Amino acid sequence: MPVPLRQNIRIGTHLLRQRVKRTKHYPFIVEIEPLFSCNLSCPGCGKIQHPTDILRQRLSVEDVVGAVEESGTPMVSIAGGEPLLHPDIERMVAELMARKVYVYLCTNAVLLERRIDRFTPSRYFSFVIHIDGLRERHDTAVDREGVFDTAVQAIKLAKERGFRVTTNSTFFNTDSPKTVRDVLDFLNDDLGVDAMMISPAYAYQKAPDQEHFLGVEQTRKLFRDAFEGRRKKWRLNHSPLFLDFLEGKRDFSCTAWGIPSYSVLGWQRPCYLMADGYASSYRELVETTDWDAYGRGKDPRCANCMAHCGYEPTAVMATMGSLRESLRAMVSTH
Repeated sequence: MPVPLRQNIRIGTHLLRQRVKRTKHYPFIVEIEPLFSCNLSCPGCGKIQHPTDILRQRLSVEDVVGAVEESGTPMVSIAGGEPLLHPDIERMVAELMARKVYVYLCTNAVLLERRIDRFTPSRYFSFVIHIDGLRERHDTAVDREGVFDTAVQAIKLAKERGFRVTTNSTFFNTDSPKTVRDVLDFLNDDLGVDAMMISPAYAYQKAPDQEHFLGVEQTRKLFRDAFEGRRKKWRLNHSPLFLDFLEGKRDFSCTAWGIPSYSVLGWQRPCYLMADGYASSYRELVETTDWDAYGRGKDPRCANCMAHCGYEPTAVMATMGSLRESLRAMVSTH
């Protein structure tokens, strides 16, 4: 089961509560970036292109706990940068789990073997390890040889230690249906990870490599061909409607407020992929951002975006509004 039943119930209850209260904007999950510095220089990432003075900044544990409590989110994704470089990352995770917040810690796994003893397995915690292809493709994506093997060993170690392990794979226009299937088969069958997340590469404006991002039609064809006859066998950590969206079977508008991002610069408008200014509080973010201005067909920067952060919340809301889709989602998680 990609997401444990208890976690599904918790998140579903949170979303239903917001609907009953008629809350206009609320978080499905909050993206926390406690630092932007990293031990890799991936050509498709724009985060490490910040000036040196910003790369040296860190959110404190108190900053993160305060932001999570203000937003009311039941779940966070800690990203970056590389979170394992943060000197207080294990205390940050522990404080959030103590508040019964589900924590997904995203890492490239280069430091995981050396840091794993700082963490304790819990139903509230999962490592999310980036795997962007099999050995050659992944090492090219992160611009360093040997990282794939390090990440695979880290996954095996984490599983042996009793941790829940999710993977996150980003695909580019250099991928084919075969490369997508190959890595998902490997993660699902050979490594036995608990769940897998996938995403078409979004064109970060600051990313060094601007040639290999996917367009909308390229994305739809890639996933439609890759998923053919195989989608149900993989433990994909996405709603069925979002996967339909990636295949081009459904289209949705962007719900940028569904997965807000908090970093050393504040609450980022409108999402972690774009930076149209920052708010000092969650309340300021939701009340002063023109959410209707973003998404494909509205902002030209969004023209090729089919990212999880904007479209999975829309798919989840569509699922909740349909008995048929709700039953379909329940079946897909068992």
